[in-house]
Formats: sequence, C-alpha cells, structure tokens
Amino acid sequence: MPIYRLTDDLIFPSVDGAEDGIVAVGGDLLPERLILAYKLGIFPWYSEDEPIIWWSPDPRFVLYPERLHISRSMRRVINSDVLKVTFNQDFEGVIAACKKMPREGQQGTWITDEMELAYIRLHELGYAQSIEVWKENELVGGMYGVDLGSVFCGESMFSTVSNASKLALITFIKKFKQDGGKLFDCQVHSEHMVTMGAEEISRKEYLKFLPD
Repeated sequence: MPIYRLTDDLIFPSVDGAEDGIVAVGGDLLPERLILAYKLGIFPWYSEDEPIIWWSPDPRFVLYPERLHISRSMRRVINSDVLKVTFNQDFEGVIAACKKMPREGQQGTWITDEMELAYIRLHELGYAQSIEVWKENELVGGMYGVDLGSVFCGESMFSTVSNASKLALITFIKKFKQDGGKLFDCQVHSEHMVTMGAEEISRKEYLKFLPD
C-alpha cells in the first residue's frame, strides 16, 4: 500500500489508512501542522537521515490518571525535599537534555535540531509544556509534551539522578488530574511506563478523547 506524501497543503489523510502506524511522510514541522496532527491523533517520529514520518499507532499506549501506580519507594522520594519540581521554567533545558540522553537500544536521537526548534516554538505559543526536576539548583530530570486540554501527549523525559523522571511524571499526572485531564498519551509501548500503570487501548478508543 503506497504511503501518503504530504504537500504544502495543511491536510492529513485519515488515520484509518495508516500502514503499520504510518499515516504519511514529508511536510514540515510548522506549528499549524503540528497542532493539527496532534488533534487528529498523529505525531512526528523519525531519525536525522529520514523524511518526517507521521504516526498514529494502533494500539495506542496511554495512562489514565486515576490508574497511576506509585511505588512505596517513589512515595518516599515524593515526601523527601531533596528534589524540587517546577512547571515551564526551563523548557529549552528539558528538551536539550532529552535530546542528548542516551537510550538503551538506540543510536543517536529522534529529537533532531528541526524537532527541537519546532517544539520550542510550540512552547512559546502555549501548546507544549515542560516539567523540571531540580537538585540543588541543577536540572536533573524532567519531561515535555503537547497539551491538548483533556489529553496530554508525552514526548520525552530524562533523568540524570535516580527517580527524577518518575517524580516529574507523577507530579504532572497529579496536577493534570486535578485540572480535569483525562488521558496521558505515552504514544508507544515502554516497560518503564508499564510499571507506572500505562496500558494499551485501540486507536479508535484513543481518538474519542481528543478535542474536536
């Protein structure tokens, strides 16, 4: 089945035709296209030597805020005052740290220079958010993603000290739930997120949570 190639027109094909999760290739990372993509359940994910690849996996990996699992060890971390959590205080620092963080089984990073600049722009427009974790005024963990209101699309997280990224996630999910958030989108499966309570749902079910 041929893969849809985007043009300059601000349009995506139906996700129902996604081939192994790939909706389309090409296009650009302008804010208007990115925002439209997320509202349609689509996100970009590609390597430096590839064209932009747009994905809508089925099944989708998500975390319901009310099903967040917090281990006993993490409860001790939360109750400690060693690490401090902030919101949207250093978005550029967080995405830069995520970009250079080595990942098991991966060579290089999918956060290209183009991706980094695109999400910084989304942050400036109020669509992308960051959560920072600090230890003695040093950024030691955090995560960032795209805020759709009832759905938050987590993009990446990092940690340079034990449990920092978990603390960022837990603190965010608690606030997200209080603010009326319904679904944290992990996008694709990871064992790390399974331990936090994430699960797979169908693409069809996921799309029901997205804003009109």
